[in-house]
Amino acid sequence: MTDFDFEALRRWPDVEAENLFAYDASDRLILETAAEQLASAEPGTVVVLGDNYGALTLASGATGVRVHQDALTGERALAANAVEAPAHYTNHPLDESLLSGAKLVLWQLPRSLDELEEGAEAIARWADPSVVVVAGGRIKHLTPTMNPVLLKYFDTLDVTLAKQKSRAFILRGPKPVAESAFPVREFHKDLGLQVAAHGSAFAGAGIDIGTRLLLSVLKKAAPSARTAIDLGAGTGVLAAAIASARPELRVIASDQSAGAVASAIATMEANGLSDRVTVVRDDGLVSQPDDSADLILLNPPFHIGAVVHTGLAHRMFADAARVLAPGGELWTVFNSHLGYRQTLARIVGPTELVTHNAKFTVTVSTKPTSDHGHPKPDEKD
Repeated sequence: MTDFDFEALRRWPDVEAENLFAYDASDRLILETAAEQLASAEPGTVVVLGDNYGALTLASGATGVRVHQDALTGERALAANAVEAPAHYTNHPLDESLLSGAKLVLWQLPRSLDELEEGAEAIARWADPSVVVVAGGRIKHLTPTMNPVLLKYFDTLDVTLAKQKSRAFILRGPKPVAESAFPVREFHKDLGLQVAAHGSAFAGAGIDIGTRLLLSVLKKAAPSARTAIDLGAGTGVLAAAIASARPELRVIASDQSAGAVASAIATMEANGLSDRVTVVRDDGLVSQPDDSADLILLNPPFHIGAVVHTGLAHRMFADAARVLAPGGELWTVFNSHLGYRQTLARIVGPTELVTHNAKFTVTVSTKPTSDHGHPKPDEKD
């Protein structure tokens, strides 16, 4: 690790900006804390969980590392960084193939307690009984509520001294796990939908208020549409709702999060919609052809990690503009203070207000039937 050039790491193809970084001090602390175990680790016994852009995997010096990253952009960034810093690793879902026989787990801790619990449960369920887990994060993201979650699945939890505003946990003694608690499920009587959620899914099995506002006007969206995409689908609520209401639609639910995709698949199964909604893991809409969708639904994130940043939303707008058929509609719900209406008009096409409340706004943007005179998205977006 001492010779590893952390500064050479990039976030690409994720959003890159001066205030966004490919590693932080907690990556270094995790590696320093695990140095003794890494030095003696046998090939194939090291697992990395939650690596953002490859710092833990590539700087570990281990061979045969098994890696789980929830974000597809994280997987792609790791692959790109590995070209400059070769390493032997394989990508895995959060399952037995990732953790069977694992004796050392390096874990960049998530902020969500549900995601924390699902990760801890998986390690305890499948890793070697002798496993040592070295987990860490920035102190501002670590809370006392994490401790009982971790101790639910491990006998001991030791905490390192703080270093560069980061801290590491050392977990030993995995407890038996009879059956997974995930995905969690909740039936929403007002919508007639059951929602399933894995730990990393935003809002869990609930429905956030922005999505509810968009659901309230969804029947007005592109009434003649035959193809629809739920972009950034999360648990698949929007996809499930519109597929249930409009059987003639061919619906795709797309998200880059492995947990979100697993959640959406479970949501479709729970509502008998698996044959009508295709769930895909994609970086935005990279895999979708130009001019192929009549309707796109979007509730974009306004954070990248812990940073408020509009770059990801702008990229999603540009994807929608490319994939919409001429005359197609993008229905977007967003925090009103972000003022996305002008940006949507510039990137997608004429944008009208549909509804709003004290916190959220819903707009519809229509892709022009001709590109003549229509401005293109800026490269910086």
